[in-house]
Amino acid sequence: MRSRIAMFLVALAAWMLLSWSVSIQHLAVGVVVSLIVAVSVGDLFVSRPHMMTHPLRWLNLVFVYAPLLAWECVKANFDVAYRVLNPGLPVKPGIVRVKTSLRSDTGLTFLANSITLTPGTMTVDVDAEEGILYIHWINVSSDDPAERASRIAGRFEPVLRRIFEEGGGE
Repeated sequence: MRSRIAMFLVALAAWMLLSWSVSIQHLAVGVVVSLIVAVSVGDLFVSRPHMMTHPLRWLNLVFVYAPLLAWECVKANFDVAYRVLNPGLPVKPGIVRVKTSLRSDTGLTFLANSITLTPGTMTVDVDAEEGILYIHWINVSSDDPAERASRIAGRFEPVLRRIFEEGGGE
């Protein structure tokens, strides 16, 4: 039940931010749509919604994770565009196995989506029990698995651990 309430509040906040209107019609439609979303997929959102009540988690999400994701996306866009415009640059595509210490479904989902949103990489599969992500990478530039994991997920994992894992926000 708590997960559905959390989903309703997040969906309503997103609706209000996207519609950017405080009229009664927009609010009414937002409430109806948010209720439908919360009832249909609310149990898939967060298994422990009480963890997101800690303000430090939200501060990390808004002021650390969001700018980091934006910066990594900009860097990766330039890298991919440069590789497209300069055919002499090496392109060595491959599937990379990345072991992560994240265990929560939400943390793993955010990590997989963060990697996929960054151009040049795409999450192909997630093994939640083992904490392993399989990533397609446009330029596998290292034979060392630890270095590859660090270059792909290392920038997001510590921040996501502070946001979504037990003990991370307290």
